Amino acid sequence: MSLTAQRFPSRRRILLGLGLLTQIAAAPKPPGKPQIVTVLGELDHGGPGPAGARRHAGPAAGGAGQAGGLGRGPAAGVSGDTSGGGLARVGFSVAADTRVCVVALGGNDLLQGVEPAQTRANLRGVLQKLKSRGVGAVLVGVGAPPTIGASYAREFNAIYPSLAREFGVPLYANILAGVGGNAALLQRDGVHPNAAGARKIGEALAPIVARALKGRPRIRH
Repeated sequence: MSLTAQRFPSRRRILLGLGLLTQIAAAPKPPGKPQIVTVLGELDHGGPGPAGARRHAGPAAGGAGQAGGLGRGPAAGVSGDTSGGGLARVGFSVAADTRVCVVALGGNDLLQGVEPAQTRANLRGVLQKLKSRGVGAVLVGVGAPPTIGASYAREFNAIYPSLAREFGVPLYANILAGVGGNAALLQRDGVHPNAAGARKIGEALAPIVARALKGRPRIRH
């Protein structure tokens, strides 16, 4: 299903882009521990190595463009991870010091033909658990093409905006918006983004995560 597969960039490339989340400080911040952003979900469709949660430590101090450290969280995921897997892991994959969790799940549900109602229930469970722990969230959507069935695509594509409204969280509607179909931003396979494509994704996500962080109370130690 190549039309859906192109929604999922390789993990190494996308994490390179998400590294730009460490450059989101817009003003000096008080000294303290880094602001932790955890990415929950497998952002590709079956590359090598474990997935799980990825942790990004943003700048603790300094102005725009100052990069903080990039850490790696528990490798709790597996290739082919689904929203159900994310729901099962969210309690231990998202550490207690996480301020904002980027929820990037559902792509493999689409590839595997999981019923949209089940995907919705799983993602809703993830967001509920994060909310109950006081962890902010950014929801990253997946675009289902009508070629897989107009009714299925319509129901699947409605999941993300609906949940974003219900939980009042920011939504990045399509992980490959502005990248998919652009040969200059893709590798030779025409599916995975190259460094420029990953950078574009990171740049698009960074201000959304920055706003989410700004709206969270700072954890004091």
